[in-house]
Order: sequence, then structure tokens, then C-alpha cells
Amino acid sequence: MNAIVARETYKVFGKRPDRGVARLREGATREELRQDGITAAVIDASFDVREGEMFVVMGLSGSGKSTLIRMVNGLLEPTAGELLVHGEDVVTMNQQQLRRMRRERVSMVFQHFALFPHRSVGENAAYGLAVQGIPRDEQEKRAREALRLVGLKGWEDSLPGQLSGGMRQRVGLARALAAGTDIMLMDEAFSALDPLIKREMQDQLIELQHKLGKTILFITHDLNEAMRLGDRIAMMRDGRIVQVGTAEQILNNPANDFVAKFVLDVDRTRVLTAGSVMTPPVALVGSEQGPLSVEKLMRDHQAGRLFVVDREKRLCGAVDEEEIVRAVRDGVDSLDGVLDTEVASVSEHAHLSELLALSAKSPRALAVVDDDRRVVGVLARVTLLQALAQRGGTAGDGRSPATREPQSARTRTEVSAR
Repeated sequence: MNAIVARETYKVFGKRPDRGVARLREGATREELRQDGITAAVIDASFDVREGEMFVVMGLSGSGKSTLIRMVNGLLEPTAGELLVHGEDVVTMNQQQLRRMRRERVSMVFQHFALFPHRSVGENAAYGLAVQGIPRDEQEKRAREALRLVGLKGWEDSLPGQLSGGMRQRVGLARALAAGTDIMLMDEAFSALDPLIKREMQDQLIELQHKLGKTILFITHDLNEAMRLGDRIAMMRDGRIVQVGTAEQILNNPANDFVAKFVLDVDRTRVLTAGSVMTPPVALVGSEQGPLSVEKLMRDHQAGRLFVVDREKRLCGAVDEEEIVRAVRDGVDSLDGVLDTEVASVSEHAHLSELLALSAKSPRALAVVDDDRRVVGVLARVTLLQALAQRGGTAGDGRSPATREPQSARTRTEVSAR
């Protein structure tokens, strides 16, 4: 299900904005409209935000990202197109409907805290509930719980001036949480914070999202922040969305030269995961197989080492060619004496930054496993180095060099002999 859907959405400021939209659709540029006193803030934006997703809109100043988020909560009216919040078109809402949407469905966390300086932390956190007419006891209960979630338990009676910048931003976040809305909009929410506090707030947001599963539309100009927070990211330039994808998709498969240059200096080790760069195993060995069948499997696939799995494909260990040849020669009929159970394995979700030390210690390929410890891939040291060395794909190719495999590798069939 989609919580937010935009389809061919425009926002144009100036005289005759409808005419401005028509000119854009006919091929006019943003600069041509600006010369005529018309500002095209958002141009033909189409995207969807899934329920429970943290969707990040990333762009430089003037790209249109803040205008976009203000259209979602009805602070600005789209000039053309559709903008749906839980299936209801914001474009057609009257003022009463917009106020109800902001009270019940959508809350906002602002860049500069937007706290009332003479109200206590608890009163600030409960403000949205007070506007809704919620009974005071319920206001206080929900505000206390929201403040506890953001780490401000015990600060309810303090004034905002007694708090640090990071703590004040936590109050803003608590206010949005206390409102109990399905959707949270965050407009450059952490950009005013110093780097250390900013990272702490990012950590807290990630933790809260894991607990609460809110739908979050997050606006930022910080690419590293976008890559760290976003389940998916929309890259904006000059009012247009130029690419939507996961951090890994954008990093490995930039849509054009603009995106490729933008992501050039991203710390790939903190974005790419083992699952995004691993290769499929050429073969897997069933734990009940004997050395003779494993020897044939190794010969057929020209493999000197294979991972051994149980019937559920969970990792049991690995076997090496030398040990298998010796077992066949000695007439051994099981893998018990040749199975290496001390195999290095990593989660498919682990970032490459977590794997560097492990890979340096282990000369052999790492087994990549899912949450149930099923083998899903192999990560050789050379694959890891290729992923680290790659600095963005070639525009128009659709794949980075690190992911371009020779035809023989792509057509290999994964074997799991039972």
C-alpha cells in the first residue's frame, strides 16, 4: 500500500501558473520561464511512498524539495497533477479537510524546532493534541510516552531554553510522535545540528522507525544523510526528480552524469551491503552427500572449495578439494571428517565497512547468509575490492563495472545437491 502518491505534480509560482505548466509540458526550460517572471519550483514529479517506509527526497538548495513536502501537507497547493495522501487528493481538499488531514494523518518536524519558548517541554510535545481537543489527561500521557521514546524522560517540566539544540529537536520529534499520525514529514530536520548531534539524531530516528514503523518523508540536502536513512531516495535537480531508488541502486546505477558525479565521493563502505555485491554460489553441497559426489560437483564447476548446507539451505561449513580427494582415495563415505565448520560468514545486510577487517583476516571467500542463516551468496576478497574501487557507474549503462559479469558467470546455475 502507498501512503503518498504523486503523479505528474507541478508547482509554478508567478502570473498565469497554468500557462507555465503548459509551456513546461511543451518543452520550455526552467530558465526560460524565469526570464518571464515565472518560477517552476516542482516539475512533473511522480513518486510513491509506501506505508512504513522512510522515503528521502535529496537535492541541493533550489531543487524544489521543500516545496514538494509543503504540497504534501497542504501548505502549498499543487498547480497541476495529482498528490494523494492515503488515497485522498490534496489538490481537491478544502480548508476544513486539510486541517483534519494535518491533525489526524500527517505531522511535521521542522528544521528550526518551532517550539514555544514559554511553554514547558511537556506542553510543547502535547501541543498538537491540544489543537485536536484531546482531553488534558490524555495529552499528558501521550506526550510523556513520546518524550520517553526520544530519550527525554524527566525533562517534561523544563523550558526549551534549558535544552541543547539536539534536545530541542527531540522535543519537535516527540510532538510529531505524540500526535499519533500515520505519516511524519521531516523538512531538513537535522541540518541545524552539529555533526555529532546530527548523527545521534539519525541513530535515534532509525531506532524509532524500527519500533514504530511510521511512514516518513524526509527532506535533506546531505547525500550521506540520505544514503544512511532512506529505504529509498528521490534525487531532485532543478525541480525535477531525476532518479528514485535505494542507496545501493543510486550508487551502483546512477541514472545520468549528474547523479554519477553527485555520488562520486560517497563512502561506499557505509552504503553498500554484502548482499548488494556478493556473487551467487556456483554450487552448494548437501550435508548428507558423500565425498565422491562432492568431487564430481567440484570437477564440474571447477571449484576448489564449496559451502555445505543442510536441507533448509542453512550453512553447516565448507569442504576443500584436497580433503575431498583424500577422502575419496581412502574410501570415506561421509563428510564428517573433512567438514570445516569454522567458516567465516556475514549477514547479507552487513555494510562493507563491517567486513573489511574480517576479509583481511580470512584469505577465503566469506559465506553470505540471510536472517535464517541460509546461504544466499559468496563474497570473495577480490569482489569486495572491486566494489570499493568502483566510483559510480557509467551513465546510460545501467550497471556499474563491479556488477558487470561475463556471460558465463551470469548463466551458471546454482546447484544444491541433496
